[in-house]
Amino acid sequence: MQTIVSADINRAASILREGGLVAIPTETVYGLAANAESAEAVVQIFDVKQRPSFDPLIVHISGRAELDRYAHSVPESAYRLAEAFWPGPLTLAS
Repeated sequence: MQTIVSADINRAASILREGGLVAIPTETVYGLAANAESAEAVVQIFDVKQRPSFDPLIVHISGRAELDRYAHSVPESAYRLAEAFWPGPLTLAS
C-alpha cells in the first residue's frame, strides 16, 4: 500500500473545503467523502453514488467534542463508548 504523504492530505482537505469529493480509505473499503456542512457537497455524494435520499450518510468526526455538534439526543451510553474506544473506529447509529 502506498504511503499517504502530507501533500496528499493537504490536497484532499483543500478539495473538501472547496465543496468537492475525495475517495478515502476506511478500515475495510474506500469511501467517498464530502464536507458534511456543505449541502451542495452532500447532494453530490447522493448523485455520484446514485444513492436514494432516504439512505443516510455517515459523518466522520474527530472525537467526543464534535458529537453534540452533529447529533442530538445522544444517550449517555454513546458517550461512554466514545470515551472507551475513541480515537479509533467506532460507529454510533440511531
